[in-house]
Amino acid sequence: MSILLGCIADDFTGATDLAGILVNGGMRTLVTIGVPERAIPADVDAVVVALKSRTTPPDEAIRDSLGALDYLRRQGTRQYYFKYCSTFDSTDRGNIGPVAEALMGALGAAFTIACPAFPANARTIYKGYLFVGDVLLNESGMRNHPLTPMTHANLVRVLALQSTRPVGLVEHGTVARGAPAITERFAALQAKGDYCAIVDALSNDDLMVLGEACRDMVLLTGGSGAALGLPANFVRAGLLRLTDAADRLPPSDGARAVLAGSCSTATQAQVAKMRATHPAFEIDPVALAAGEDIVGAALEWATPKLGQEPILISSTASPDAVRSAQARYGAERLGGLIENTLANIAGGLVERDVGQLIVAGGETSGAVTKALGVQSLRIGPQIDPGVPWTQADRGPGNRPLALALKSGNFGTEDFFLKAWNLLV
Repeated sequence: MSILLGCIADDFTGATDLAGILVNGGMRTLVTIGVPERAIPADVDAVVVALKSRTTPPDEAIRDSLGALDYLRRQGTRQYYFKYCSTFDSTDRGNIGPVAEALMGALGAAFTIACPAFPANARTIYKGYLFVGDVLLNESGMRNHPLTPMTHANLVRVLALQSTRPVGLVEHGTVARGAPAITERFAALQAKGDYCAIVDALSNDDLMVLGEACRDMVLLTGGSGAALGLPANFVRAGLLRLTDAADRLPPSDGARAVLAGSCSTATQAQVAKMRATHPAFEIDPVALAAGEDIVGAALEWATPKLGQEPILISSTASPDAVRSAQARYGAERLGGLIENTLANIAGGLVERDVGQLIVAGGETSGAVTKALGVQSLRIGPQIDPGVPWTQADRGPGNRPLALALKSGNFGTEDFFLKAWNLLV
């Protein structure tokens, strides 16, 4: 078989985010949890390999990304995509720049783009500056991110700090003139020695034009939005036949639950909205760090409520509360404790007949999918931009699980309440 588009995502929610975009474009898409061992089904147009490499040391992120690339190359992949967050989550060490350069080196690619714009979720780029809604990235809630605080909005500068070669810019005036103008600018930047270009984008129309301009580029990097125009390239080339069943999933049943591990502004609002009308259990980081059996307490609380209505189990807290807890217990230790606790709770919930599960937070999603033994995700209908329902394959002997993995920053305030309406 031959995969039209092979993608490497640096976290699990980002993988389903990108896959949802491709499904909406008519591509039958599978997400694998890590590099798969089993063969890819023949009825798949795009594969997204989900890694947990966003905040790992750069050398480890490069190793894992190259391993995913090697697998995708062996599947006869035609084009490659490195996906990261629409808020460009990274530090001065990486991992976006180091991974992009490593992938380019392995593929012999001379030039690529970096475009995290996602207008549907209010992420836009102008003059190289990333905006979240109406404010610059460094003025948004991302300035308080516990692992990758974003203190600069100029993406050319941010990426250059992580890279060994210069970074250029394709301004919106060029994008507005269409694909030929963009490709001409690419050539000019490459000629002067830039290895990558930040590309302005204010609308989905800009991203569609960008996709057309990148039709012959061996490797693209960006958020999920920059992939909007890629399915149309394969249609025009006669390689993809559109189908209205690309997002169709089998029926699902079982109890419903939400696990929220993100402390983003969006998830805080979603947690507050659901807590007002549904049963909710809040994880106490002090008790957790003191060694109390939070997993047992949460499952004891949840068991009699399952099947009656959706329940919420959350470690979401305000930025001040997060900073206070991190100062007391250490950010890395506390983060690991919370992830492992939510992952173990997820396992207990599924054992208790939870068949429809929402997980909020990229790191939390990675821990939960690993604990549940998820091997791959078939992408289904979109709940909100960037967040689809999926059917999780947990291997022989396990029934399929309806699973939604939500980036902390994504979704409307009523996300946890409305998601269930899309399942049949």
